[in-house]
Amino acid sequence: MKIYGKNVASEKLNSGDTITKIYLSNKFNDDKIISLIKKRNIDVKVLDNRELDKIVNGLHQGIILEVEDIKTYSYDEVIPKIQKEYPLVVILDHLEDPHNLGAIVRSCEAFGVDAIILPNNRSVQITSTVVKTSVGTIDKVKIINIANLNVAIKKLQNDGFWIVGTDMSGQNYTTIDYKTRIAIIIGNEGKGISKIVKDHCDYLASIPMLGTVNSLNASVACGIFLSEILRSRGV
Repeated sequence: MKIYGKNVASEKLNSGDTITKIYLSNKFNDDKIISLIKKRNIDVKVLDNRELDKIVNGLHQGIILEVEDIKTYSYDEVIPKIQKEYPLVVILDHLEDPHNLGAIVRSCEAFGVDAIILPNNRSVQITSTVVKTSVGTIDKVKIINIANLNVAIKKLQNDGFWIVGTDMSGQNYTTIDYKTRIAIIIGNEGKGISKIVKDHCDYLASIPMLGTVNSLNASVACGIFLSEILRSRGV
């Protein structure tokens, strides 16, 4: 997998993870990153920016890394091992935009989410764009790949989680008691939460809005919900 950008490169170089090759712009002049590269003794190929543009489709900032694919987990590798009084899980109901996924990963890391559950079909997966948008935080959040969203929701309920779906028809999101085991569902950018997933929710919650729009960007809505959950828990 190829990842790119200064923040992502810095995080990865400091992590000790395997980096097989680095593509560097002949105009790259970030002394801190160059020093990290020298310490790691990694194979570097120097190219001009036009050649780097052909390798990845994004703002690479003069540095591209070849790395191992981002590790994902199974349900049983993560959820039963969470040792917190109030675990917090984010479920993504078939998101399509890699920028949304990357931004959600960043918010989840910032707000201490224990895991993100991501369907492995009909859904965006972890790409270089996702890694770049997460600004180097994707290695710090456990991402669980599952085959069936409703099976995962049922397992969470059996493990004591309350499932909160984000939906405009729901109750005010500030009226829910989040001082328990919570899994919050963020719906598809265009369709929202699917009906079958909605039917499995314990609560439906909405963010009151005064403007003319009737919905928020998925990553924005996720950040607002996570902030409220932490606030209500006294964090």
